[in-house]
Amino acid sequence: MKRSMLIWTISAIVYLGLVITGYSVYASMNPKTTEHANHSDDQVEGNVTDQTSEHEHEHENHGESTSDSELTPKVSYANGEITIELRDKDNNVPELDISHEKYMHFIIVSSDLEEYHHLHPEEKGDGIYQQKVSLNGDSYKAFVDIKPKELQYSVMPIEFHVGETQHEHGDNELVVDTDFTKTINGQTVELTAESFEVNKEITLNFEVKDAKPDPYLGALGHVVILDEAGEKYIHVHPVAENKTVFNTKFNKPGIYKLWAEFKFGEQVNVYPFVIEVKE
Repeated sequence: MKRSMLIWTISAIVYLGLVITGYSVYASMNPKTTEHANHSDDQVEGNVTDQTSEHEHEHENHGESTSDSELTPKVSYANGEITIELRDKDNNVPELDISHEKYMHFIIVSSDLEEYHHLHPEEKGDGIYQQKVSLNGDSYKAFVDIKPKELQYSVMPIEFHVGETQHEHGDNELVVDTDFTKTINGQTVELTAESFEVNKEITLNFEVKDAKPDPYLGALGHVVILDEAGEKYIHVHPVAENKTVFNTKFNKPGIYKLWAEFKFGEQVNVYPFVIEVKE
């Protein structure tokens, strides 16, 4: 019995020795195995940290000021022609997406907000767009309404001057309308809204009398809104294809002027309204 126990013990010791020796030989031939296992957790943890940082950075970018554009258009006027030059921050010509049937919607207003033009300049190549337009001597603000591909862009006012007579923007005599029914070229439009309040969604309902507007630039109408200083630019479209109803919001109280554009036949009528947005 004792002999059997001795043999079993010796056998167990020999077997354990063989296992230890085998593992030592394997480890010496594969030194990266253990190393790889130890680092894999660190790598996963590092990736999670990196992804979180990138996500937070992207979220930060979304909260940046709307004036932080990667594209700043240049506008000039000479010999009855507007020239717009588009270059991105790296001096490259940007590619534009079509918005409401056009690559560019170009809005011009005079300093007193009486003169208004909605144009669609023609591309001439190398980032140059041009448009013939007759302007009186005054200070003007232009708004280059475009959608550059893969670039952050906000429409900002660009001031330029025509002739020697120049006026300060905001130096106007806007009077808030009390009658919201306007007739242009024999066609009447009435604006109705429940109220004009700050930080509240406002519904602008334009009732077109005795007619239905024709489709114009992919919609039944367009509305451009500016504050009295010509700084805050809003361009809105109808809530549905078959309606002349528009939704917008004002983040500051004050006097605003809006231009509602509707097409009848070959004629585009522009209906100006002055409103006051209150607290």
